[in-house]
Amino acid sequence: MIYVRKTQIPALPTREPRRLYVYLPKGYRTGEQRYPVLYMFDGHNVFYDSHATYGKSWGMKEYLERSGAKIILVAVECNPEGNRRLNEYTPWTFRCPLGTIESHGRETMDWFTQVLKPEIDHRYRTLPDRAHTAIAGSSMGGLMSLYAAVAYNDVFSRAAALSPSLWVSRTRMKELIGAHPLREPTRIYLDVGTGEIEGRREALAAVFETATQ
Repeated sequence: MIYVRKTQIPALPTREPRRLYVYLPKGYRTGEQRYPVLYMFDGHNVFYDSHATYGKSWGMKEYLERSGAKIILVAVECNPEGNRRLNEYTPWTFRCPLGTIESHGRETMDWFTQVLKPEIDHRYRTLPDRAHTAIAGSSMGGLMSLYAAVAYNDVFSRAAALSPSLWVSRTRMKELIGAHPLREPTRIYLDVGTGEIEGRREALAAVFETATQ
């Protein structure tokens, strides 16, 4: 069961509403069980091919039903205006061929943790503690997932950072990890493909080395 509605993030430059998706597991409506929650970036790519940027979604509804995983999944669409996804999904200002990308990653995560999560915990039967709260994303969303797991470690105990865009600033990420010892338990999944853009694998290796020291 997936509910879709529009929401806004007032702290961000855009006022254009974006879609918020909430997946509830089978049996939710007829039971009293409480569930872990997974938050995901790029919500338009999570469930529906018709909403996905390149016409192919992650197929998370089918995967969760096939695997029998009993979780609530909350996914938020990125900024629907031009290339402003980059602004929302970077913790640090950086330069790229598009110009200077101003960071709004902190505002994004403050909204996730201070507005969205309390609303989800109030409206649905969640397990709201950090042990049962996770976050995931890919590319720039992967960068934000890693950032969230470290900088907001009091909220998230688990994260999946798929092909994280560490090229934005591997140095700043290493400094962040060094300055924020992770609480136990914390589990972070990192991956990168063999066909990734040049330097992404090296950046991931450097950050992983810092995280495991």
